[in-house]
Amino acid sequence: MARQHVITGIDFGSSAIRAVMGTAQELDQQCAIIGVAEVPSVGITKGAIISIEDAVSALSLCLEQLERMSGVPVESAYVGIATPMVTSTSSHGVIAVSRANGEIREEDVERAIEAAQAVATPPNAEILHVIPRFFTVDQQSSIKDPVGMVGVRLDVEAKIIQGLSSQIRNVTKTVFRAGIDIDDIVFSILAAAEATLTPRQKELGVAIVNIGSSLTSMAIFEEGDLLATAVIPIGGSHVTSDVAIGLRTSLDVAEKLKLEYGQGVASNVSKREEVNLSEYSDTEHERVSVRQICDIIEARAEEIFEHVDRELAKHNRSGMLPAGVVLTGGGAKLSGLTEVAKRVCRLPSSIGLPVNVVSPIDKVHDTTFTTASGLVRWGWELSKSSRRGRFALQISSFKDVPRQVLHWFRSLLP
Repeated sequence: MARQHVITGIDFGSSAIRAVMGTAQELDQQCAIIGVAEVPSVGITKGAIISIEDAVSALSLCLEQLERMSGVPVESAYVGIATPMVTSTSSHGVIAVSRANGEIREEDVERAIEAAQAVATPPNAEILHVIPRFFTVDQQSSIKDPVGMVGVRLDVEAKIIQGLSSQIRNVTKTVFRAGIDIDDIVFSILAAAEATLTPRQKELGVAIVNIGSSLTSMAIFEEGDLLATAVIPIGGSHVTSDVAIGLRTSLDVAEKLKLEYGQGVASNVSKREEVNLSEYSDTEHERVSVRQICDIIEARAEEIFEHVDRELAKHNRSGMLPAGVVLTGGGAKLSGLTEVAKRVCRLPSSIGLPVNVVSPIDKVHDTTFTTASGLVRWGWELSKSSRRGRFALQISSFKDVPRQVLHWFRSLLP
């Protein structure tokens, strides 16, 4: 029987906390999902913790449901984070190869990456990821893996992703108080890309856009490397608010109308089609045009993709990505959204579903679970290599401390 390594991913969303558990089977080298759970977010706004007590309660309930479905206790997890304060910058590192024969080894690559990490980080920021883009050995550039090559100078171009220290600490404290360890903290859009994008898409050039409840995050890939990331403070809840204001109705009614009649392209809807609001609320008695609802939705959808196109233009990729735009997240389920993305961004557009995971659970194959599934995939890729999560390295000195004492100590962290 194949030995299994259990991996858990937790996605802190503004509308829901989602958790996914998978196994890395050493015999067939596949990542299989064996459990999923989802609970409404409490104490979380725009991806940031605003009430630790409420967030701990919601996370504990989510973990309880996950353990009940999988039959396996959750001991540690890869945690996704996405707030407007998560930013990415480019960095350059250079070292001299110390060996007489000039052969580059793994430790030289690690030293180069550490050199790239020595950037001017704000005092209130913390580095989440250092992602090498390419290496240069002497005058030869665009090298993906320099190990084994010969040279006297090794350069690396890297992408540094950092977040606000207070927000990261609040997330870690919430997870620790729920009684589990953290394997790594991952920028959520990178996890979503891990689950939905193929190596060919990343090589050709692609932008993944995760439309959440309060935020839209995106990442641009080209030649297999991460080119840029961005977080846009607009999401599906803004569409609901627009509908509520436009129809002068409640948010609950607006959400129901958006889900049932929402269409990204208003011209696809007949002008004569109407809906009676009394079917959704006892206090409403008006009849409204479905075309009017879709006009409101289309305007906000266009705004979201105009922001996406501006981010592409910052990196000279507006209308220039052969693999186009891949939409995922809960907001991507809105009908007709791909047509809006094609028109505004002038690129091919498609819906991104988890393709790099296997599971008999239907709920996994949904755009709302791409980030959580991607976190499992992220952990699976780490388990196949000798690398470990950056966060795991930070707490490795506690490995000999009894578990109960460790959890008590972590609850005291600021």
